[in-house]
Amino acid sequence: MNPTIAVDIGGTHIRVAAYEPNSIKPLARHRTKSQATVPGVFDRLVKAIETVWQADVSAIGIASPGPLDPHTGTILETPNIKEWVNFPLAPKLSEHFGVPVYLDNDANMAGLAEWQFGSGMGHHDLVYLTISTGIGGGVITNNRLLQGFRGMCAELGHMTVLADGPICGCGQRGHIEAISSGTAIARYVQEQIDAGQKSTLHASRHPHLTTVQIADAALRGDPLANSAFERAGYYLGIAVANFLAIFDPSIVVFGGGVSQVGDLLFKPFDESLRKHVFHPHYLDDLVITKAALGDDAGLLGALALVGMKAK
Repeated sequence: MNPTIAVDIGGTHIRVAAYEPNSIKPLARHRTKSQATVPGVFDRLVKAIETVWQADVSAIGIASPGPLDPHTGTILETPNIKEWVNFPLAPKLSEHFGVPVYLDNDANMAGLAEWQFGSGMGHHDLVYLTISTGIGGGVITNNRLLQGFRGMCAELGHMTVLADGPICGCGQRGHIEAISSGTAIARYVQEQIDAGQKSTLHASRHPHLTTVQIADAALRGDPLANSAFERAGYYLGIAVANFLAIFDPSIVVFGGGVSQVGDLLFKPFDESLRKHVFHPHYLDDLVITKAALGDDAGLLGALALVGMKAK
């Protein structure tokens, strides 16, 4: 078997690595700024891949923000790279490098990586959720990555949990991303402050609130900060109760920066999950845990994607 190139495309950085067969230790790795708003992202991506290129590369795997079509290797659109609209990324890279190129959603790839190399090893049915500025997810069912007819399966952040709730970044109302993501938590706190609610997080002191600041305030007993995480955890519990009913996993893995706040989020989450789950049998032997792979999840997911396609 020959080396594989893995690519993780982010709004801030493009990360690439070369891996030898049957190893997750990179032969070479490189990171460069994506400069997503500056034209020429594709050319910068090509140069980054060339930096780690090895002799006799077998294939390239890519984890990218979506929405996208993994069946055709096309980026439909992405929030950060505005020039990539209906952009045939995989075919263009395949033409340039002369090897097969496989593309999938970055959250799917993180879920695939956690299943194959991380917290989900040994499980056959997994739900992965990343809670950061947005919310994304990936699902493994019976040892297979769930992609769907259009390749757009498991957009878990866009599960509706409150029909008339806040507007999501996608334009719809009441998605879990619009309530429980880091962006949504900060927006909720800011709105409450603007409405006159007292808090140690008054806007004059913190013009750009972050979940870290809100978590620190909550741990110091700030009522508004605590209520923000209670609200986020409550609706997250509703979402995961839905995911249990749909996918029936043996493990739910949480990644992303917001998941690091611990009990502030997960205590109300657990209470809500138990309240809203269709049947308590879903909770029997259910593992709920944190992701293990950190920033390497995208690269390792892209690596696993190539292995999946080779079977």
